[in-house]
Amino acid sequence: MEYNQKRQTEFIPIFKKYFYAPRYWGVWLGIGAIAAATLVPPRLRDPILGALGRAVGRIAKEARFRTRVNLTYCLPEIDAVQRETIIDDMFACMTQSTVLMAELACCNLKKVQSRVRWHGYELLDRLRSDGCNVIFLVPHGWAVDVPAMLMAASGQKMAAMFHNQRNKLVDYMWNRVRRRFGGRMHARNDGIKPFISSVRQGYWGYYLPDQDHGAERSEFVDFFATYKATLPAIARLMKVCHATVVPLFPVYNGKTSLLHVHILPPMNDRLVQADDITIARRMNQEVEKLVRPNPEQYTWVLKLLKTRKPGDPNPYQRVGR
Repeated sequence: MEYNQKRQTEFIPIFKKYFYAPRYWGVWLGIGAIAAATLVPPRLRDPILGALGRAVGRIAKEARFRTRVNLTYCLPEIDAVQRETIIDDMFACMTQSTVLMAELACCNLKKVQSRVRWHGYELLDRLRSDGCNVIFLVPHGWAVDVPAMLMAASGQKMAAMFHNQRNKLVDYMWNRVRRRFGGRMHARNDGIKPFISSVRQGYWGYYLPDQDHGAERSEFVDFFATYKATLPAIARLMKVCHATVVPLFPVYNGKTSLLHVHILPPMNDRLVQADDITIARRMNQEVEKLVRPNPEQYTWVLKLLKTRKPGDPNPYQRVGR
């Protein structure tokens, strides 16, 4: 993705004329459909979007296969029928949350804010009044960007890291929406230093802890009922940013059309002195606490368990391939 940098820290997406080329027309149609959906009252559109998402989940066989693998490894206590229900609900949440995010780009902000319920917001007020640097530890949820956008809209300076999308128009549009209310976006390709710099300057950081960065820099620690290669980065970020780490997770209820943002107490600052295995496991514990009550909100479609211990099979390798 081509972009400019502001003060060598901030990712700023730039519109390109070639986005009008025929190869992007399908993307434009999708963007138009999503924008049009924001004009429909949430209580009317969410059942339709849910049905659409479930249909997509039946067609997207590879994504459904990865989701089924992850749930089988991570939540083996759930029987096959329950697992398929969670998968269907997850795809429903995907479409509903996508349009919710689009609402923030297309509609009146107050209409969205009226449907948000914060659980633990008093903690944020206290951290703000104390002048604390803050990093949110946020598992990959379908509505993951929305709380950061809402905090930015309320005047809080926000900074987040992200991976570029393969499709350049999608990448441009997604990041344009993310930046609507200000804040900084940092491309992971630029490394973590710009993100650290922003948090030191008083921006509240958004850190997603559940990506697979390979075995070299990670620790193999428990993750739900299995294990995961986990990057023990949060203690270093706490130390170099002088930051408090606060777990956060958004949950969108398609039946009530309300977004619930759950905030847990800050992680213990003694993690700064802990070993890497302890740090990695604590990160995963926070992910588990946030995800278990609402597993359909989590992006189980990702290859969360891609890196395995030597000798362990690739869980995403289909038999016969």
